[in-house]
Formats: sequence, structure tokens, C-alpha cells
Amino acid sequence: MRLRSLLFVPGDRPDQMQKALSSGADALILDLEDAVSIARKPDARAHVAEFLRRGPPLPVMVRINALASGLIALDLAALSATRPAAILLPKAEGAASVHALDELLGAAGLDGLGVLPIATETPLAVFRLGEYPAVRTRLVGLTWGAEDLPAAIGASESRHAGGGFTPPYEMVRALTLFAAHAAAVPALETVYPNFRDTAGLTEYAQRAARDGFTGMLAIHPSQVAVINAAFTPAPAALERARRLVAAFAAQPGAGVINLDGAMFDAPHLVQAQRLLARADAASPSPT
Repeated sequence: MRLRSLLFVPGDRPDQMQKALSSGADALILDLEDAVSIARKPDARAHVAEFLRRGPPLPVMVRINALASGLIALDLAALSATRPAAILLPKAEGAASVHALDELLGAAGLDGLGVLPIATETPLAVFRLGEYPAVRTRLVGLTWGAEDLPAAIGASESRHAGGGFTPPYEMVRALTLFAAHAAAVPALETVYPNFRDTAGLTEYAQRAARDGFTGMLAIHPSQVAVINAAFTPAPAALERARRLVAAFAAQPGAGVINLDGAMFDAPHLVQAQRLLARADAASPSPT
């Protein structure tokens, strides 16, 4: 499952769900949590289940309510006759949360669904990021959030006026990135809230790709094309990676090689191989 762009859609807006299918997103996230008021949650569950039963033509995940919300049993009961691509779990707190969700999924007849934890929305969650490699087989990725955590600790902001994160949240972002790679699952950057700021989004998404994230969450269809472009390797980069891999293959005993007047060693080879593997995974399957 390619996960460059994952577009949130409110679960109580079936009209937006249908439109989102043509957004270009790699996957949709139908939201039963923050985007839906308590009063609208029963309707949202019904709309999400109906949409899934129609067999949408791209992966559709569902963000359920948190384990401690008292609402998760109702969410999963509504999904019991469907098969979403994965469950987005808010306020996850390490491996214990994944195990707890697994039990609830089994009780609802949804055994084996992939899980995408939002792994940094409580203070405790930050200290449990290192647990995700133990449950890697249950994960489809790992992402983080910069909205709930500051609210949980009484912070007024998580971002500077220009959109960048303040130091505590830069730290949390970096820890999530490393936790995802330690678990060998996709590292997914959190949302960029100002959907009208295309220039800011472009810089944000490109920085995420440079840092090692492999995809990003979106809150508006207008963000999808920018995100897809940022996380799609450029042809020139792919060609350089192929040449680097070929050069090392031609000199199997060399620890360092010279390519185009620059020196490259083992870490550069690993980077090139990973870039090519990511491009291969994103290519359409032959028919």
C-alpha cells in the first residue's frame, strides 16, 4: 500500500467522501473522532460503514475514537461488517495500546486489521515511542500529532508564527521519525493546518521528505498534489541512485567509489537502495 498522501474526511460528510475519491490521495482516512461532534457520531458511523460496503477503489482507513473515550466499542461495532484498510488509533501509548486495540478488533470480528497509531498525543505516549518495534507486524505506519499534546500539557502553541515547530515538538517529531524507522514501517508526517498556504505546505512537505518521512497526512484535497510531488522521487534522483548502485556492484570490494567527481561510501549506497526500493513499491503492478 503506497502511503504518500493520506487525506482526512469527516465521517459525517458522505458527499466529501465521494469527492475525495478523485483527489489523487493514496489513501483516505474517514474520521470518527475530532472532526465529528458527539451528537453526529451515530450518523458518522453509519455513513462510514456504508461507504466501506460499497468497496471504494483505494485504501480507506478509519480514525476511531481513543481507547479511553468510551466510544470505541460503538465505532468498531459499526465497522464489523466492513473491511477498512487499517485503523487509525488516536492517543496511542505504545505497544500496550496496540495490544488493547487488537483485543477489541477480535471481539468485533475485525481480526488482523492493520493499525496506524498517532503516537504522540499524550505526555506518556512520548516515552513509549521505543515500544513500536515490538508490534511492527501489526503496524501499517507510524504518525504523530502536534495539536493534542500541547493541549494536554497546557502549552499555548506548538508552532512558531512561520509554521515551524517549537523545540519540544521538534523533538517529538524527530523521535516519531526514528521510532517508525526502528519498527521498519512508514514514517508519516503530521498535517499542515493552513491549507491555503501552498508555498508553506510545499516547503513543509519537502522538508519532511528530506528528513526521512515517506508520506504525510492531509486535511484538504488541495494539499494532495503538493504532498504527492514532495514524496515522489524525482527522475534525476532515481537515475543517480541507479548509477550509484551499479557502480558499487561493478566494484564489489570497494568501500568507497568515485562517481561524477564525488566520493561515496556504504551509507550512500544504503540511501540509494532505499530510494529505489521506495520507487519500486510505488510503481503500478504489471497486469
